[in-house]
Amino acid sequence: MSGMIIDSVPLTLSDVGTGAPVLLLHGGGGPASVAPFVPLLADRLGARVLVPTHPGFAGAERPDGLTTVRELAALYARLLDELDLDEVTVVGNSIGGWVAQELALLGSTCVGRVVLVDSVGVEVPGHPVADFFALTFPELARLSYHDPERFRIDPDALPPEGHAVLAANRAVLAVYAGAGMTDPTLLARLRGVEVPTLVVWGEDDRIADPGYGRALAAAIPGAQFELLSRTGHLPQLESPELLADVVARFAR
Repeated sequence: MSGMIIDSVPLTLSDVGTGAPVLLLHGGGGPASVAPFVPLLADRLGARVLVPTHPGFAGAERPDGLTTVRELAALYARLLDELDLDEVTVVGNSIGGWVAQELALLGSTCVGRVVLVDSVGVEVPGHPVADFFALTFPELARLSYHDPERFRIDPDALPPEGHAVLAANRAVLAVYAGAGMTDPTLLARLRGVEVPTLVVWGEDDRIADPGYGRALAAAIPGAQFELLSRTGHLPQLESPELLADVVARFAR
């Protein structure tokens, strides 16, 4: 992990591997929800994988003025500029996918392609995003995974610092994404995306179902859609090999 200051915002950044740059954006589970996937992705793509911790998650500092997904996207556009990167493959899961959508819409010349993995952000009639903030941990696991028993969290077994991280992640997720984790303007705005886009979805995702994912892909000009079997909302944890293969084929 290293630290950077981007436009006065402290940013914690993991930087793994060498090769073509990949920006990996985590979801509401924080950087721990993508950490096991990073070395696999770096190896499979022969890539340099950069993983910023969204300010406010996992104990990272968040300035009071940084409150929206669009502002996060603008922060990461400036990060890519500062690092002088181009043809970056941006991969985002859940709210990280929402950030990736907004980053694509900014038209940054650093971004070469985008992979949206079970991304939230858009509103799709008939396919609501689950009410994350009303769910208990067992309910969240049941909706998030094909095989929830493998990933179920027992809050009673966590140390106090684990409880603090979970509470902080939940609180800052509400700041950035709001209660519904959607932006009613986003679906229509996605017609402005001009970079190649792949939408990857777990067939057993019940946080945002595959119909939601297909509608997201249909809103982006030329976007591809790929469904992963026996997989839920977090493919990077549940089906990492499958996801790495799909991303590698698209990135190449």
